[in-house]
Amino acid sequence: MSGPHTYVTTTIPYVNARPHLGHALELVQADVLARYRRSRGDQVRFQTGTDDNSLKNVLAAEAAGLPVQELVDRNAAAFIALGEPLGLSVDDVIRTSRDPRHRPGVERFWRACAEAGDLYRRHYEGLYCVGCEQFYSPAELREGRCPEHGTVPEQVAEENWFFRLSRYAGQLTDVIGSGQLRIEPAERRNEVLGFLRGGLEDFSVSRSVARAHGWGIPVPGDPGQVIYVWWDALGNYITALGFGDGDADYQRWWAGSSRRIHLVGKGVLRFHAVYWPAMLLSARQSLPTDILVHDYLTIGGQKISKSSGPTVDPAEVAGAYGTDAVRWWLLREVPRVGDADFTIERLTARADTELANGVGNLVNRVVSMIHRYRGGFPPDSGHLAPGSEELTAACRRAPELIETALARFDFRRATTAVWAIAEAANRYINHVQPWHLAGAERGDANAAHQLDSVLATLIQALRALGDNLAPFLPGTAARITRQCTASNGRLPDPRPLFERIGAARATGPGR
Repeated sequence: MSGPHTYVTTTIPYVNARPHLGHALELVQADVLARYRRSRGDQVRFQTGTDDNSLKNVLAAEAAGLPVQELVDRNAAAFIALGEPLGLSVDDVIRTSRDPRHRPGVERFWRACAEAGDLYRRHYEGLYCVGCEQFYSPAELREGRCPEHGTVPEQVAEENWFFRLSRYAGQLTDVIGSGQLRIEPAERRNEVLGFLRGGLEDFSVSRSVARAHGWGIPVPGDPGQVIYVWWDALGNYITALGFGDGDADYQRWWAGSSRRIHLVGKGVLRFHAVYWPAMLLSARQSLPTDILVHDYLTIGGQKISKSSGPTVDPAEVAGAYGTDAVRWWLLREVPRVGDADFTIERLTARADTELANGVGNLVNRVVSMIHRYRGGFPPDSGHLAPGSEELTAACRRAPELIETALARFDFRRATTAVWAIAEAANRYINHVQPWHLAGAERGDANAAHQLDSVLATLIQALRALGDNLAPFLPGTAARITRQCTASNGRLPDPRPLFERIGAARATGPGR
């Protein structure tokens, strides 16, 4: 019998520049959730993509002296290529300027909202941040500047199409307040509810062709207007499923899915937790079930950015220090709420301490002892080894702790439950000192029996470590499993899982 359907998406970034480490954070988090739900028996679709139809992309192409499509294609390729260096298990990628599924879906969605009476034209004047692709009220600015980019917004006056967002304030409050649409962490849920209590104003959902520089999807029936990039981009979550032609994928993964999970950064929370659900209510479509919100990565306290401020290329870092080192830092260091400051020194310290010296050394010690003391044949003991209560408890508790933590969108706590197995196993070895039992076993049958129990307990702990680590570090988990899997009863020869990165190599990006 097939398991429930779970649909996991990331936001789709603008491609005005190459990706940075903040994009890697969201991709890795989504990958962990997708891998974990697959391991629990769910049928999972993990989707990402690129937002090509942005004025930011047009302006970047003009600055570079390139045709827009050429710049968009080049940068989009860099985002899509992150799958390998980050070890992602992506099922589908959508590009809004190239994918034949996208435009028909956006047009159908527009018409559905128009039929609901929620689209109308009016003159508008406002303060517009090109970086956010968003209008701001003066009260939302910080000393007259965009709170996200620190730039002075443009004064824009034109006639556009508007969406009746104000009509849906009550319904949005109900679905979010009741938990029908779950927003994690709770701090972000409360932020959205506070925004709703302040009242909603209708928002512009088109731009003139002139201001859009002719780039984007034309408004159906109004070729002088281009659909606002956020309306266009938010639709990707369903257009990639064939919403434009009623494809079976849409029925399977959206209309009929048990869980529809969006991972988003805190800077785009309003779009995903207010605008997007209101648009879906208007079009009479199902809402997402979960919106999981992460904060930012910073360097020296400044937000990492593609086009301004500090940046770090995730593919470059993964190439220099390894996929697992990057994934582990993102999952272990980034808090559930609050920004995380990145340096190569911190990545190196985390990888060397926990991966090389912790997990890697543990696996090598255990497999080496089984080869040294039992010829590579792991003992099979049904007895609880003396003093192993803490270790066996860590193995037993890990699955439930991981499930609870991931349900709360808490990757740090989830990985702590995995790390607890490695810590307990290393402490156990140092406490029991199997080498002393091995020295005594020739003339002591009880010592030989105890050594069998200790080695059996340790190899079982390594298998539990590999199983529980799999969603987080699939490559390392697979190597642990191979080292703990006997062929003709004998384990493979021990091989180091990691090399220490070491302080001498800590000279890369972000230092």
